[in-house]
Amino acid sequence: MPPALYRVESAAKLLEEAAALIKEDAYSVPARKKLIEGSRGILQGTSSLLLCFDEAEVRKIVQQCKKVIDYLSVAEVIESMEDLVQFVKDLSPCLTKVSREVDCRQKELTHQVHREILLRCLEQVKTLAPILICSMKIFIQIASHAGKGIEEASENRNYLAGRMSDEIQEIIRVLQLTTYDEEEWDADDLTVVKKAAGVIDSKLQAALDWLEDSNALRGGVGEKSLRNILEMSNRVAERALPEDAEMISKHVSEISSLTDALGELRADGKGNTPQAEGLARSLKGKLVELSKLVNSSVQRAERSGVSQPAHTVQGRLEQARKWLTNPTMDNAGLGQQAIGLIVAEGKRVAEGLAGENRTEIISLCNQVDSLSRQLGDLCRSGQGHQPQAQAVARLLSQKLDELKQKIQGALVGRVVEDLVDIVTPLKQFTEAVTAPEGTPNREKTFNEKAQALVDLSSQAAQTARLVAAGGSNGNKKLAESLIGVAAQVESLTPQLVSAGRIRMTYPEQKAADEHFENLRRQYAECLHRLRGLCDEATDVAAFMKQSEEAIKAQSNMCEDSINGKQALKLVEGTSTMARLANRVLMVAKQETENSEDPQYIQKLRGAMSNLQAAVTPLVQDAKCVALDIKDQKAISKWRESSQALIESVGQVRRGVTMDDTINGFDQYGQDATAPPRPPLPGGEIPPPRPPPPETDDEDETFRQAPKSNQPIMVAAHGLHEEVKQWSSKDNDLVKAAKRMASLMARLSQLVRGEGGNKRDLIACAKEIAEASEEVTRLAKDLARQCTDKRMRTNLLQVCERIPTIGTQLKILSTVKATMLGAQGTEEDQEATDMLVGNAQNLMQSVKETVRAAEAASIKIRTESGIRLRWIRRQPWYQY
Repeated sequence: MPPALYRVESAAKLLEEAAALIKEDAYSVPARKKLIEGSRGILQGTSSLLLCFDEAEVRKIVQQCKKVIDYLSVAEVIESMEDLVQFVKDLSPCLTKVSREVDCRQKELTHQVHREILLRCLEQVKTLAPILICSMKIFIQIASHAGKGIEEASENRNYLAGRMSDEIQEIIRVLQLTTYDEEEWDADDLTVVKKAAGVIDSKLQAALDWLEDSNALRGGVGEKSLRNILEMSNRVAERALPEDAEMISKHVSEISSLTDALGELRADGKGNTPQAEGLARSLKGKLVELSKLVNSSVQRAERSGVSQPAHTVQGRLEQARKWLTNPTMDNAGLGQQAIGLIVAEGKRVAEGLAGENRTEIISLCNQVDSLSRQLGDLCRSGQGHQPQAQAVARLLSQKLDELKQKIQGALVGRVVEDLVDIVTPLKQFTEAVTAPEGTPNREKTFNEKAQALVDLSSQAAQTARLVAAGGSNGNKKLAESLIGVAAQVESLTPQLVSAGRIRMTYPEQKAADEHFENLRRQYAECLHRLRGLCDEATDVAAFMKQSEEAIKAQSNMCEDSINGKQALKLVEGTSTMARLANRVLMVAKQETENSEDPQYIQKLRGAMSNLQAAVTPLVQDAKCVALDIKDQKAISKWRESSQALIESVGQVRRGVTMDDTINGFDQYGQDATAPPRPPLPGGEIPPPRPPPPETDDEDETFRQAPKSNQPIMVAAHGLHEEVKQWSSKDNDLVKAAKRMASLMARLSQLVRGEGGNKRDLIACAKEIAEASEEVTRLAKDLARQCTDKRMRTNLLQVCERIPTIGTQLKILSTVKATMLGAQGTEEDQEATDMLVGNAQNLMQSVKETVRAAEAASIKIRTESGIRLRWIRRQPWYQY
């Protein structure tokens, strides 16, 4: 039985005893003590009991997930149809149960991000399962006839089994999470080592079983698990603290050498010799020791709290600005590191450019790098507070903003050009695969089209990663989705090529055709998802403008082709113009589907209709010119069609441009009409003193950065830093968020015993809960009037959990209040940990809500009457 149950039972007895004593003497002191102790035990014990029950439910699901992983690990040794049938019979019920239980679990979670990860992983598992079975079937058929393509079939099977295991492993990881941190990324060192440690734990038993079995063959499941453990351990060592990294690397090197020696002995049939058995025993001990080392290094890395640069240009820019605001207080060089990474990102983007754009970005990168070094030198020499350093900081801030704008503009161009046609290479590859036997140059054509497909995947994945880092505006969910789908596209490409070769080798086998079609369909879905995410991350108006410029550039190139009598180049250029126009139509259609503004939709649909009608005539006229490149009448007609297409694209561009001024009132704090110019001062009477600057966000509590041992204050300070950039004037949401930050700071002081009593703590928590409801109400009011479906959904998702977390905070604060007289006990620490986690979740949710509300404010219905002014307060270096 869990200790929490005994705690509840003993608390109930204390309440019974207290009731009996009070019945005899209403003013009994022992009765009051028993009553307080019993109430405390009931509150804390019930909370712990519920948590214990929830953890038990998660453990049950995790156990089922591990069964699936165990089944998948034997996929490599299935070599007959009978074994495959049995494998499917064993796997299917277990997989069905996992799907059902994970689906039920995700509905109970409060964090939308966790729900989405579970649903995505579950969908991937369901998609991959039949593809895996099909790949195993084709492998068995080829192996039974000792035919060509056995290596490709084996690679396909192992890849799919590994992908499924990774997805199940991710489900296990997310199920065990209890908090969500917007600042924690999948690419963070700590997140990476935690995932690696999870993989090591899941593979350890299989590796130990392989060492135990002296007759186990080399290259089997067990040895692969052991090699995978070593690979994951190296990954941990690369990101661990220096002292841990050295120990882990040493163990990995020793285990790798011993494993090679043991494998050679077993391959020679000497697995039962004393030497081999001694090696196996030694390896078992070292492997267990390595696992413990990895887990302890993860814990130490978590406790160290070392900050690392952000993963997007926007996040790095924020880190840089913190340093530039106060150059003397750089956090272990984090600000300068962030600037260095922005420069590196700029240079990566510039690599794909040519001409003036490339020169401008490289020049800006060099200027930023030089200014950063100059400021760093001034700070190291103790002159960070001097006017010279502040002047450099101001100039550096301006140059960083310029560089960011240039990077984002260049990325829009990459999205326009690199993803204009993702269908043709796959279509041509499929045609090469399905070409009948005896087709001339069949093998050569296959290799060429396979290479074109590989090039497309590489280019698309690189563009997606660049957009994730530089064009996602710090949107964690979008950036990580882009990185994830880019990795999927790259990993799927060689598997699709292998499946294509198998299909080409065995055209009569239905299993080979089905296997190729499965992988082709999944690849196409991944590629379209990648392009959709890039489009989502790209500003629509900028996309339209770049597309229009690209079409004009192609039109000029076609003119050169006509003048040079190059019919083929004319056709190619016109085809590119048509594809770019179709991309414009696709993005415009997404905008109409995403909007609920009838005037906007009507205007955009009219422009789209004109553009659609202009594409076909352009292509037909180009064909006529190609037939007779000297026909001036046909050339004139083509020019008219080209101009009509360009004008239609411009019309669509103007249609998607939103007017941010609502009812004559700018959402970002500027009136539609400027005030009259004041008269010049004159005479002996001095002009009136201007009003003092607004200081609505000044709070003595936040003047100093909180210490690391003040987690609730750190969370409150984080929210304050987020919202203080906006003025509270005419913005009730910002005002409510600032109030919540102040209340949470007060709660931190009360929890730490810095003034106040139990009643003050409970009252403060109650105020926070009420403020939470106010933030949620304002956010929902704004969401109801937002005409952009994506923005509205995002805003509702991030704000819906605020009331729940606020109520939990009120309950946990009450529990903590009962512990104020018993600080230092195990129960008090447990109550504090739960309260800290809840406070961090609440502050993070409010922070996300403010960000989502600011984005949604530019697309509210004009008749709604909602006027939230988002006036950004200027930092010191802009005055």
